[in-house]
Amino acid sequence: MTRSSACRPSQLQLQAGGLTADLLDPSAPADQARLGTRYCWGGYIWQVRDEQAGDLLTGPEWPEPQPLAFNGQGLPESFRHAEFDTGRPLILENNRGFIIGIGDVAPNPAGELAVAQPCPWTMTRSTGALEFCTEQAGNGYACQLTRRVALAGRTLTSATLLANTGARPLPLHWFAHPFFALTDRLLTCGLPTSWGIADNVGYTLDAHHVLTFKRRFLHKDNGHFEQLRIAPGTLLRAGVSHPRLAQIVFTTDFTPDTCPVWGNSNTWSIEPYIVSELAPGDTRAWTLRYEFGAVATT
Repeated sequence: MTRSSACRPSQLQLQAGGLTADLLDPSAPADQARLGTRYCWGGYIWQVRDEQAGDLLTGPEWPEPQPLAFNGQGLPESFRHAEFDTGRPLILENNRGFIIGIGDVAPNPAGELAVAQPCPWTMTRSTGALEFCTEQAGNGYACQLTRRVALAGRTLTSATLLANTGARPLPLHWFAHPFFALTDRLLTCGLPTSWGIADNVGYTLDAHHVLTFKRRFLHKDNGHFEQLRIAPGTLLRAGVSHPRLAQIVFTTDFTPDTCPVWGNSNTWSIEPYIVSELAPGDTRAWTLRYEFGAVATT
């Protein structure tokens, strides 16, 4: 999985426990070329590397060094600009306005949604952490967003605080899209025992609540998307297999409103969603945690 450092963008880094986390710099032109209208620019974790095992994360186009911004790689997070099921616009009016964590957007000459003006970020570095903060306003909406990524030992945390500073209720439709590595195009993932999945062509849950692939996906455009059944009041805890580590444990401090899983021949993702609305003056905070296991012995 390891790639030459010459293929890496000019990232911000956190180091601890034999790991290096590379983050995209939303103010750096070289990194802006990797960003678009899908993933939050501040706090974008592009890659995590182990000093022995190399790159630990992949993406839909892996190992392409310049993946499309829509596909990305690593551990991105997204504030949606439209409802997942209906496509109803959120915050935008006539495809103009702002996307949380990205900036002002408008249709380009081809009619596609594009970033017209990135939002400005204030970045603060502290011991083992990078914090990104921005403020946005448009169409009567306004918000303040703070993203903090920290690495302690072999545990990486991604914390978000969103405040509605405007006069209108602020739609909050957010999801994480971590891209985990496959082993010979396969993966296993332990899920909470109270969660489930409908019968489908891509995945199955065994008696121990371990998700497995029913088949290998053949190429990047061959894969499967499926919603998990979430038990009320149950946090996500996913023990994900890895080709070079004992495992990666991915957890949330909230019960997802929905949580699909998706994979192709290059990667697999479990995507906890928050679907809510913040009244004027309200805030919402949440945290993701990734525990990178020890390097596997052969």
